[in-house]
Amino acid sequence: MKKIIALAILVIPVFLAGLGIKYMRDSVFGIVNDPFTLTVVQFIVGLLLTAAGVWFIGGYILHREQRQKKMQAQFLEQANKTEDENRK
Repeated sequence: MKKIIALAILVIPVFLAGLGIKYMRDSVFGIVNDPFTLTVVQFIVGLLLTAAGVWFIGGYILHREQRQKKMQAQFLEQANKTEDENRK
């Protein structure tokens, strides 16, 4: 059940990132979708959706790798340094 919930949590940002890519592509070709009136606004919203989706998926993978201790040593050292600095 936990894996199904995790999959559902990951599908939503992937869908939003895909939608953002579609909005950016449409604005480059001059196609304005329904909720937008300008292609510039549509492109900016698409860029934000894509960035948010990639950021969320990347953060999820990074957190999972840290938890399972599968990260490379250099990344673990950097993570430990930032945690120590935050504690001070």
